[in-house]
Formats: sequence, C-alpha cells, structure tokens
Amino acid sequence: MAKEFARAFYNSRAWQRCRDSYIAERISIDGGLCEHCHKKPGYIVHHEILLTPANIDDPEISLNHERLAYVCKQCHDEEHYADMNGEERRIYFDEEGQPIPPSKNNGGGG
Repeated sequence: MAKEFARAFYNSRAWQRCRDSYIAERISIDGGLCEHCHKKPGYIVHHEILLTPANIDDPEISLNHERLAYVCKQCHDEEHYADMNGEERRIYFDEEGQPIPPSKNNGGGG
C-alpha cells in the first residue's frame, strides 16, 4: 500500500498515464518480461529511485520512464525486502500488488 504522502500521486491521472504508457513500451520491446530476472511477466511498475516526500513532485524522478522498471512480483518483493536480514516477512501482497494482512495461509501468525 502506498505511504500516506504518496497516495495522491499514485491515484493521479499523471501517474496512471505514465504507468500505462511504460507498460505498453515494455510490451513492445520484449513482450512485457520482468526487467530484472527476464523470466516472468512484468507485474508492477517500480520506481528505481525510492519516492520520498522531497522528490515525489519532481517528474524527472516520479514520471520519468528512464527511472522506472517493469518487474515481476517476486523481483519487486525481493527488492523491497532485501534489507530484512533473514527476518520473517510481515507483509504480503495480492495479485494486484495490494497489501494483505498476515494469516496462517501466507506465513503470518494471525
């Protein structure tokens, strides 16, 4: 789920157009494969530079195709959780990239 400061950006028409055009571009290049592993279909458009309150309004960072990657779910999750140092994952995502609460079925305790 988007951080509070980013909600309006991710719901904006500018981001939706940028995301859609980036996916279309990637599909025309390689069929939409994950740009990291090149094995699975892309799943989410990932910002290569972490968006922060200081840079989210800079279109050179937030809306620039050169700073995006179309990645599969596994590569996206690995990127965001690479710094967990072996800790158990506490957040899971559904097939649309939305967070889901932990449960016994996905490794959570609840």
